[in-house]
Amino acid sequence: MMKLNRLTKIYAFSLITICAVSCHTSLKEESKQMDTSKPNVVIFFLDDSAYGDLEHNGNPTIKTPNITKLADEGINFTQFYVASPACSASRYSLMTGRYPSRSGFGSWVLSPDSKRYLHENEFTLADGLKSIGYQTGLFGKWHLGSPNKNNNMAEKSLPLAHGFDEWLGTNVSHDYNDAMLLKSNPKENKPISGYETLATNLPYDTLTMESLTDICTQEAISFIRRNQNKPFFAYIPYNMPHLGLFVNKKFKGVSRNGILGDVMEELDAAIGDVCNTLTELGIRENTIIIFSSDNGPWVKYSNTSESKYGDTRLQVGYAAPFRDGKGSTYEGGLRVPGIISWPACIQGNRNEQTPISTLDILPTLFAITGVKVPVDHIIDGRDIRPLLIPDQYKEDLGEFKFFYSYDVNQPNAVRKGPWKLHIRIGSQTGNNYGYEASREDPLLFQIEEDLNEKVNVADQQPEIVADLLNQIETYEKQIQEEGTYWDKK
Repeated sequence: MMKLNRLTKIYAFSLITICAVSCHTSLKEESKQMDTSKPNVVIFFLDDSAYGDLEHNGNPTIKTPNITKLADEGINFTQFYVASPACSASRYSLMTGRYPSRSGFGSWVLSPDSKRYLHENEFTLADGLKSIGYQTGLFGKWHLGSPNKNNNMAEKSLPLAHGFDEWLGTNVSHDYNDAMLLKSNPKENKPISGYETLATNLPYDTLTMESLTDICTQEAISFIRRNQNKPFFAYIPYNMPHLGLFVNKKFKGVSRNGILGDVMEELDAAIGDVCNTLTELGIRENTIIIFSSDNGPWVKYSNTSESKYGDTRLQVGYAAPFRDGKGSTYEGGLRVPGIISWPACIQGNRNEQTPISTLDILPTLFAITGVKVPVDHIIDGRDIRPLLIPDQYKEDLGEFKFFYSYDVNQPNAVRKGPWKLHIRIGSQTGNNYGYEASREDPLLFQIEEDLNEKVNVADQQPEIVADLLNQIETYEKQIQEEGTYWDKK
């Protein structure tokens, strides 16, 4: 078997030679006149929103018709993963197509005073699309670094240093006491050159927080209107429904599901506003829209009546039918809603059971648009065009393999095909569900049959256990040998 690092380097090199996609067998006659090699890209990335928070996934009391419409127009992935059950590490992998262990962050969440940030040598989704002429904008939460005294107010910690032309949003999660709402502005220098501070101390700024979803939405719509005649990438990572919950007064009390439902229905309406703008401008057909969430629901607070967020017992979303949630390497931590829609090229109204992850987004979009990746830059994701456009792309993707990162961005578990092996139990709740796990005595679940990870079959499947242990050890050795960009400074 070839070593992982050789395989990934070969794969990264091969991306250079991939030509951009052309939808010769387009679904609609008018799409034949489109330049489908340069589609617009919009990514909606919610915060702490779970698989069961959405109408199309079975929630009985939260209305999300616009997200359901996205699923109807595209592919609803029933086995969709993020690369970490917590914020910064998850966003790192979406932006880079690389596992969190390559980040050098040291932790799965970067605080406002963290010394490290998204390293300048990382090649992001925005970097790649900008390199071929896309306009790039970020409208929402960054959480991949902040300028502070520990990093000498590093200008490279914020989005303009990582391929984005403009940004409005929060530097970190809005529940940090010193969280800020920032906007790119070449004439300003607060907190650093190229940015202006719009609001500070966000948890206590109710007016700003109740307007935040709408502020980000309107800024994204403005960006889309200004760039409608050229290819663009709009990354829209909303802050909600991360605790504490804030909702615009127009949506207070609209849902049968309390404030969580109100928040989700405001988000759905915001997504609808963006999609309607694309339709109004005549560019929806040739826009790839991706919808997901950074991790599962914050179940740590689902039984808490007194916390910094107040009584949160009815404010946390639903990971069902999966176990646990945010901060866990059980399925509820990393398995989230996932939709990909591109009417010009993707046959819609499909439920796809083949597992994919956010690691696959960057290499797939780069393959579609013809972005060249640096040859020495390892990408962990796959080009999943054979799933998106199977009539045109016949390649066999092979068996799905995925590492479940935990708090220090190292794997607690691995999945290969339908089999998942735990070598450590990770949960912020402290609940081990009656199990213990180690390399010497791991847990094995067949998670396509056992959605709630209840039946350990390690003793019955020794060969599978041995193979999955080897997968983890090989991966860990590769990461140790290669290090991160922070190690090479």
